[in-house]
Amino acid sequence: MLKRVICVVGARPNFMKIAPLMQCFERSRVLEAYLLHTGQHYDAAMKTAFFEQLHIPEPDADLGVGSGSHAVQTAEIMRRFEPVLDAQVPDAVLVVGDVNSTIACALVAAKKGVPIIHVEAGLRSFDRSMPEEINRVVTDQLSDLLFTTERQAMVNLEREGIDPRRVHFVGNVMIDTLLENRRRAPAVADVLASAGVDRGPTNGFGVVTLHRPSNVDDPQTLASLILTLAELSTELPLLLPLHPRTAARLESTKLMERAQAACVLLPPLDYLDMLALLQNAVMVLTDSGGIQEETTALGVPCLTLRANTERPTTVEAGTNTLVGNDRPRILAAARDVLRTGGKTGRVPELWDGRAAGRIVRVVEDWYREEMPRAGTTGPGTTGLGD
Repeated sequence: MLKRVICVVGARPNFMKIAPLMQCFERSRVLEAYLLHTGQHYDAAMKTAFFEQLHIPEPDADLGVGSGSHAVQTAEIMRRFEPVLDAQVPDAVLVVGDVNSTIACALVAAKKGVPIIHVEAGLRSFDRSMPEEINRVVTDQLSDLLFTTERQAMVNLEREGIDPRRVHFVGNVMIDTLLENRRRAPAVADVLASAGVDRGPTNGFGVVTLHRPSNVDDPQTLASLILTLAELSTELPLLLPLHPRTAARLESTKLMERAQAACVLLPPLDYLDMLALLQNAVMVLTDSGGIQEETTALGVPCLTLRANTERPTTVEAGTNTLVGNDRPRILAAARDVLRTGGKTGRVPELWDGRAAGRIVRVVEDWYREEMPRAGTTGPGTTGLGD
């Protein structure tokens, strides 16, 4: 009898992580995946685009939670997830990343005694002001089987008292998706045309993404960043796909016109359209964790508009540079990229497009070796899991 694993997705970054895992589960003779979408970030058109583009099967359950404060959203996911867990009686719950859906479903599973599998474990910014950092730390403490994208994450987990036998370094499932799809990305001109831009730059441009509260919620910080982008745009045209949170802040602070003057503003983009921009950009300026990883895999210089990162390998091995939200520092780093081409970096260890296969093989072996009850130490090593 196949072992049932509930796989949880909820927000846009989850889709790229779950896609290769669902493909590998489909080929397993030991496991069957039950896909649950919490609806934490929900837009019907965008959800359809991501699921179709990445060949993700339609969810077996959709909780339709929608937006809300961190407390309200987490509580509502827990409330709606519990009856699904009771009805399905899974052998494990698999969560990815660090969004509210991750911690909410992990909490319910832990209290029900259902083993938890965490993909992308051990990442740490060491900044507890970030809600995602709280989600990461707590989820890892609850999890029975933990999969890391980089070796430093294993060090972080051991420092926090996680038994190393529960941890496996397997690589990065987001890079599985990127490598699988990069040739399918459309031409930049087609992306701009579909976004309603008649005469945007199709080469020699930068890409900007902004959504972190530390950058967009404080009016002075947001105004400074827009001023910085305006100055940089005189040297390099900038494309800015607008996160809904950022668009709302620009409107409420009356900075939208300044942003329009500084950048070519685009609506939120689907995965392939965004990939087209990233892989053709001269540089990327972002506060997104996932984009730090994608630019490193693509070899595109990335300036991260944050004081810290939970993905240190993108700085140590990759193309990423931390510049914070300080205007002189951002401009100096951007001009260095324009002058020298920026950091070349290298692709980090095991970011080879086969991370999902390693994960599924470890989980299969876990079951074959009589998986323990939740909260106990399971078999495993700190090796590669294959």
